[in-house]
Amino acid sequence: MRVLATFAALALAGTALASTPANTPIPKGEYTLDKPHTSLIFRVSHAGFSSFTGRFTGLEAKLRTDPSNLADSKLVVTIDAASITSDNAPEGFLAMVAGKGWLDAQEFPQMIYRSTKVVIVGDNKVRIDGELTLHGVTKPVVLEAKFNGGYAKHPMDPHAHIGFSATGKFKRSDFGVTVGIPTPAMPMGIGDEVQIVLETELTGPALAAAKN
Repeated sequence: MRVLATFAALALAGTALASTPANTPIPKGEYTLDKPHTSLIFRVSHAGFSSFTGRFTGLEAKLRTDPSNLADSKLVVTIDAASITSDNAPEGFLAMVAGKGWLDAQEFPQMIYRSTKVVIVGDNKVRIDGELTLHGVTKPVVLEAKFNGGYAKHPMDPHAHIGFSATGKFKRSDFGVTVGIPTPAMPMGIGDEVQIVLETELTGPALAAAKN
């Protein structure tokens, strides 16, 4: 019975956290990544038969934003290139992708995305124009993002909390990663276009600090 009561208390606390945010407006300021509630996924065509799906587990992000003026936001995301992983990867596969000819993580250990402009395109929807540095090359990449909401504080969390979903795509050949791309002579291979999906929550300032 004690175990059941504990689970019930946790369930009620989780419901309260999700459904009863403070009425206070979400404060502007610096927000950092809430890693347990963040995932960065990429997909690329595998011979046209399926979309190979992988992810990066080592990432940091800093967002300076005012939820009442999303267009003034500034975002920097830093990704550990060697932190690539996937489900049921064959032995040696991840090391190969992180190695020479692909990500070359030893020479280029970080991938960095920096926003250059944020444009509001709808209710809580923005287009983020930015630059991605990958494999030692920097090119423009656009993200389509949705602001999912958040809270200024909560009895279980004195800090502001916000959430976003974002998608984007780019060609890996633009960054000098061309291994396996299909050609007229070899039409089966690994696709050039890389699709990315980011689901993230970020933690901001405590309400008292934000007012100072």
